[in-house]
Amino acid sequence: MGEKNNENPHSELEATLPEILSGDTLKNALDFMAFLKENGMLAGGAHGEVSCKGKCMCYMHFGTWAQAPDPWTIWTEGDYSEEQADTPISTELKEIAWANVNRCTSCGCGRQPGKRKIIFGKAFENVCNADMAFYLPDAGALTCVKQLLLMRKNLVDENNL
Repeated sequence: MGEKNNENPHSELEATLPEILSGDTLKNALDFMAFLKENGMLAGGAHGEVSCKGKCMCYMHFGTWAQAPDPWTIWTEGDYSEEQADTPISTELKEIAWANVNRCTSCGCGRQPGKRKIIFGKAFENVCNADMAFYLPDAGALTCVKQLLLMRKNLVDENNL
C-alpha cells in the first residue's frame, strides 16, 4: 500500500475504501473517517480497532468475512446502560441503538451464550460482547454511532480509563 503517511494515519484505509464501497455508502464511510480524525480517534488497529488515547472505542471492518458479510461493519465498545449527562442521546438515536443490538451467535468472541444487558434503560437478552453492531450503516445509523463514540470518549477523558 505504499509508504505510511504519519500526518494522516487513516490515509491507507481511506485509499482502499473506493475498492470496497460506492455511492452513498462510500460518502458515509469517508465522512465517518473524517469524524474519527476530528475527534482524535485512530482507525486501523488490530482486528479493526478504533482507539483514542490507547483505549478501544469500537471495531470497524471493511470487506467481507464470515462474521461480517456486509462490506462495512462497526461494533461498539463501552457501557451504554444509561445516557451520560455531558453527551445526551435523543429517543430517536436510542431507538437506532436498540435496533442494532448485537445478538450472540456463538462466534467465539468470548461471551457465549450472550448476556442480559441494559442499553439506555431497556433490557435485552442474549447480547454479544460488543453490545451493538451496525452493518452497512447509513447516515442515520452513523449519527448514532458518532454519539456513542463521543460518550465513550468523554468517559475515557474524564476517568482516564
